[in-house]
Amino acid sequence: MALQRMDNVGIVVEDLEAAVAFFVELGLEVEGRAEIEGLFADQAVGLDGVRSEIAMMRTPDGHGRLELAQYHHPEAVGDRSPHPPPNTLGIHRVMYAVDDIDDTLARLRPHGAELLGEVARYEDVYRLCYLRGPSGIIVALAEEIG
Repeated sequence: MALQRMDNVGIVVEDLEAAVAFFVELGLEVEGRAEIEGLFADQAVGLDGVRSEIAMMRTPDGHGRLELAQYHHPEAVGDRSPHPPPNTLGIHRVMYAVDDIDDTLARLRPHGAELLGEVARYEDVYRLCYLRGPSGIIVALAEEIG
């Protein structure tokens, strides 16, 4: 049996509404929302009494999906450092290709986006940057040039 595809990347967030607004501004579309609870949820994730809310986001081309989840029970846990560095173990970052990196940054700043460094140029191929979004999510942007 062969792998069919990568279905989605899941990220647990503290504020689902803020995360959805951030990724909508980036250009993702809300594919659907759901409340997740019950025996199947407990069995699938290995926790008891799961109650969460998810928003499934998709890229405009329909090929990439991001599942944002806010846990109401049990409470989300993890490193409580407000700004873990990019070399922290776990999900490193999610990268998106954009048409205009400067415009994208300008649109995301009102949603709390903060550059980790600066917009850098990789040879004559890309302009790249890392930024921190809601719940400390690190998002990378790549603008093809040349």
